[in-house]
Amino acid sequence: MSPYSAPRPPKLRERVWAALRPYDPFRSIKAALQYLVLASVLITTGLVFVAMHSATEIRIITIFSIIASLLISQLVAHGLTAPLREMTSVASAMARGDYSRRVTAVRRDEVGELAETFNRMAADLEAVDRHRKELVANVSHELRTPIAALRAVLENVVDGVSEADTETMRTALQQAERLSLLVAHLLDLSRLDNGIVPLDAKRFEVWPYLSAVIKTAGLGLQDGQAPGRRARKDVHLHLDVSPPELTAYADAERLHQVVANLIDNAVKHSPPSGRVTVRARRGTGPGSLDLEVLDEGPGIPESERTRVFERFNRGTAGPGDGGTGLGLAIARWAVDLHGGRIAVAESPRGCRIRVTLPGSTTAPA
Repeated sequence: MSPYSAPRPPKLRERVWAALRPYDPFRSIKAALQYLVLASVLITTGLVFVAMHSATEIRIITIFSIIASLLISQLVAHGLTAPLREMTSVASAMARGDYSRRVTAVRRDEVGELAETFNRMAADLEAVDRHRKELVANVSHELRTPIAALRAVLENVVDGVSEADTETMRTALQQAERLSLLVAHLLDLSRLDNGIVPLDAKRFEVWPYLSAVIKTAGLGLQDGQAPGRRARKDVHLHLDVSPPELTAYADAERLHQVVANLIDNAVKHSPPSGRVTVRARRGTGPGSLDLEVLDEGPGIPESERTRVFERFNRGTAGPGDGGTGLGLAIARWAVDLHGGRIAVAESPRGCRIRVTLPGSTTAPA
């Protein structure tokens, strides 16, 4: 079913059950209390009827009626408050940092719905806590590598082991640039998470824009200017825009981040003398744009395609490739800012990442 299709109207049986729900003691606290009162009245009436047709004294009947009503009330109250007591215990455990506990949602009434909502909240908090710990660990690991390399270079220069020549200073500069890149990526993600990155969307011609982005990326890669990354003069960048007069409506700076990060990722995984293609087409919607970046590398396994846009996920890349594992995460967030979509598409060879931008419905396509 398409995500944009109209919701299915409820069937007759579903409408009947929805109408009867207030009278279902298992799906409504109000109905359960009503049945409790009714059961107490029936028991009392029955005992009074027995007393009227027997020699039993009325005070004994009254005592039995009270005891029966208290027992029934206790059973109902225990069933109603047990999930609440369990939620209190789980909330106390969460306050101590234990997010693994859940409430046993066995009821089908409002308390059961509250327990299910509580469990979903606990799962979300557990995921946030796990991501926070992973972020701290990953950032510490990523910072430690260039800092250790930079320290080693400087210690060698200070101790006289190596001269402060051009090659040594270039190595130190590469590590400093790698640190700068990581910090810049973290700042970008922080701004995106906090929603403080405004979009300056304008209409522009796609061909000259992408041509400039590819030229900049190609010069940086051929000169080995990417921090910690070896030069890849053997990889050829190709631009394919159709029709040539195609225009787009987007934030040029944010879209530059998307395309540059996708090209960098594609070049990194390209084979010797490989080819990276940036393809642009008019989207299906008015003013929309479809972008694809294709390479001839090993591709991405299907099991990893939903994780490649997570932070610090570097796939099969080794620790010495100079990447931070944040490029595709930033690309995803920049696309999300535009209200678009980014995903790994099927490809007979290599990897193909597709970006769809909705554009502006008020601007001409």
